[in-house]
Amino acid sequence: MVTTLSADRLAELQDEGAEFTLVDTRPEDSYEAWHAPGAINFPFGLDEALDGRLSEFEETVGDAERVITICAKGLSSGNFATELESATDEYDVQTVDGGMKGWSGVYEHVELGAELEFGLDDRKLTIVQLQRRAKGCLGYLVGCAETGEAVVVDPTADVDEFEVAAEEADLSIVGVIDTHVHADHVSGGRDLADSLDVPYYLGARADERDVEFDFTGLERNEVLPVGERELKALAAPGHTSEMINLLVDDAALLTADTLHVDSTGRTELEFNQDEGEEGARMLYETLHRTILAEPESIVVLPGHVTVTPEGEFEHSAPGDPIATTVRDARTGIDLLGLDEEAFVERMADAGEEPSNYGEIIDRNRGELELAPEDRVELELGPNNCSA
Repeated sequence: MVTTLSADRLAELQDEGAEFTLVDTRPEDSYEAWHAPGAINFPFGLDEALDGRLSEFEETVGDAERVITICAKGLSSGNFATELESATDEYDVQTVDGGMKGWSGVYEHVELGAELEFGLDDRKLTIVQLQRRAKGCLGYLVGCAETGEAVVVDPTADVDEFEVAAEEADLSIVGVIDTHVHADHVSGGRDLADSLDVPYYLGARADERDVEFDFTGLERNEVLPVGERELKALAAPGHTSEMINLLVDDAALLTADTLHVDSTGRTELEFNQDEGEEGARMLYETLHRTILAEPESIVVLPGHVTVTPEGEFEHSAPGDPIATTVRDARTGIDLLGLDEEAFVERMADAGEEPSNYGEIIDRNRGELELAPEDRVELELGPNNCSA
């Protein structure tokens, strides 16, 4: 009988350098767009039989001994694993429970203080970066170890990950902040705030996005105390009109989709074609007059890291801090060296859009109701928030 393993266990095996061959049975176009690291493609249907294809498979995997199968939800890959085990005893066969849906829920919790050498240990600042491995979403737990209070910033819908992170850090969540109306993933912000009965914050200009639920608006330069720590809301329009960035204790800047470690956010997901130039000019102004005006030593903590079609982080690796500094961003990101007209021209062609982004925006504004079981399916696919 074919055994299953969890997506978290698959991640552990990859990190350990275990010997296995990961076989993705989805159609070629789905595989090419987005797959787990190291996977090879062998398309196989839910009701298909292996008859006549065993030699083709053997050529595909070479001298593999251990085979782990994966698909979108664990259905066709489970069928293939069963067929393969019945056809030959050449392989130790397992299948990933929940497939890419399960893989989409794998997270790393990275405590940043020591790794980034903030020099703030005596000030009791705690920052945990939660990395969503398949999508590159980065959320944060920002807390005061002295008082035990914390806020969560940009949580995904896997809100239990953020509660676990708070428990691990011995912190109590007293507020939840979304930096903007997200377009690439379903936010867990208001769900987490409601479940904990704590305030839910957005930038004050979110009223202009037709947000259909209650929130507490953070005004430009408003300071939100978290125990002895301070989060200052910086207006940062461009990726979206209501975007805020958060300056933490004048030491770290949570830049969401304004600035990533190797690029900027894109600008056309909120703005229509006629307004695309307006969004690009907003972002240029934000980058040069707000972000790059901060001291060069400020640590930049972005809202995403690009995940390549091969499933790898384009910068760093899962479990390592995803961060840069104002200085390194200024000198290392070519977009930041362009003049305004060249920047606007470049932003006009930001690349392929995130999957289902219109529906995701509608859900995050409160206009679209979405059953929990439909959430991950809506998000399946690569993250495309960088320009």
